[in-house]
Amino acid sequence: MNDRLRIVHCFRSPVGGIFRHVRDLTEAQVAAGHAVGIICDATTGGAHEERLFEEILPLLALGVRRTPMQRHVGPGDVAAGWRTFRIIKELQPDVLHGHGAKGGTYARAFGSLLRVSRSRVARLYSPHGGSLHYDERTMTGKLFFGLERLMQSFTDHLLFVSDYERRTFRRKVGEPRVLNGLVYNGLTDAEFEAVPTRPDGVDFLYIGMMRDLKGPDIFINAVDLAGRSLGRAVTAVMVGDGEHLPRYRAQADRLGLSAQIRFCDPMPARKAFALARCVVVPSRAEAMPYIVLESLAARKPVIATAVGGIPEILGSASPALVLPDAGEIAHRMVSQLQSPANYAGLMPSTIELKSRFSVAVMAQEVEKAYLAALDREPSSNTLQDHQAAQEFLS
Repeated sequence: MNDRLRIVHCFRSPVGGIFRHVRDLTEAQVAAGHAVGIICDATTGGAHEERLFEEILPLLALGVRRTPMQRHVGPGDVAAGWRTFRIIKELQPDVLHGHGAKGGTYARAFGSLLRVSRSRVARLYSPHGGSLHYDERTMTGKLFFGLERLMQSFTDHLLFVSDYERRTFRRKVGEPRVLNGLVYNGLTDAEFEAVPTRPDGVDFLYIGMMRDLKGPDIFINAVDLAGRSLGRAVTAVMVGDGEHLPRYRAQADRLGLSAQIRFCDPMPARKAFALARCVVVPSRAEAMPYIVLESLAARKPVIATAVGGIPEILGSASPALVLPDAGEIAHRMVSQLQSPANYAGLMPSTIELKSRFSVAVMAQEVEKAYLAALDREPSSNTLQDHQAAQEFLS
């Protein structure tokens, strides 16, 4: 049928929320009958990510193509860009969906080049925070936001994962001059099943990349402060990897917390949830983090910083929201430990979460954006396809 699409997702790093977002979209799009492929960096990710690729590869008619992509802008982008363009040209997509700053630049630039020699290619961009985290007053920020303004000439549709992200784009880049929309990240029905805590579970869990932006150093300091306030040891587990992991281990040792904080390699979120009674998200910046959604869906109470789109999940007045400050987080940790049942009652209901954050809704809205960018109308079977996809994913 004419609404069956060849879709290529392009992004740099196959870790964290972007990778999760792409995997969810890919599974739903394949279930709806589309041919899908992935292009991403070959130098990042570890054993956990390799297992995720192995799981999804059989679904992808256009395959997984990995090629080195450097994180920062530099001379290496010339060679990386040329390699990526050759892959994209070979795959002949109808839709090029770029995620994050690097993926968004490649998808829009190379999609525009393809238009010179062939039929229309839809060029979509989801920032996922990305360059929007930069300070617009710095030279780096001015460079990136100037580039974002320029790239709108090569963009058919902007897709934001939170209203915060959309507002930030308007403030730092300007009012979008192209089609744009808000599509929240979504979860499958299976992810809304509760995950009980193991009998040997600890008090608090941190799960995510081990980098300062995500606040693992804040989490460690908060565990220390909460223990001092309570007059007893507060226990925690930290799940994740990253180049700064040795620094965080050293921080825990320096504070005398080596017996209270256990570090674990990356693992599926729902497996990690069984390790602790409460999840802490101490990020300094976010777009729309999956981990908050996943934690709440698994019936885990959370303590989360009021950054990015997190207040859109919990509600702007939620007592679970704190500043990215160790003292504030420690105070909330103490409240949760002193009255866990009352604290759990402050979380959004499962019914409310399901109505706003489902994979089926996310995939359907993204497909509408694809078809709008291609000037196509959805067929009468599109809704049925997505209903079938939801049943498959569940």
